[in-house]
Amino acid sequence: MCTICLYQDSRHEETLIWIQKLLKIGYLSFRNDGITELRINGFKQVRDILEKLLPFIRFKKNQATALHGACEMLSATRSDRLTNRDLRFLVECMVTIQTSNYATKAKKTREELLSMLGLTP
Repeated sequence: MCTICLYQDSRHEETLIWIQKLLKIGYLSFRNDGITELRINGFKQVRDILEKLLPFIRFKKNQATALHGACEMLSATRSDRLTNRDLRFLVECMVTIQTSNYATKAKKTREELLSMLGLTP
């Protein structure tokens, strides 16, 4: 499953409500810590929304492009029919996305991901 989450302090949730109404997609959830989330779930839905938003994205465009490509492939292919080429493409998308994300825990390398999928020689 693929999910896009937009977060906002609940005192300013009107912006997320506006985005949800404008895009006609996703659902809002209100967390106990005072944060409101707009969640968009599913490969096709994420692909479609990224297609609309990509021309306007300025930050992390490489991540958005990689996620769009992965969602495009995954929405067109059954997960039990992914070829080695499909899996390698997904690994490249994952590496592109994770290298642009801040994370305190260790990230898997390309080689580790390929090994996990049995794609090493």
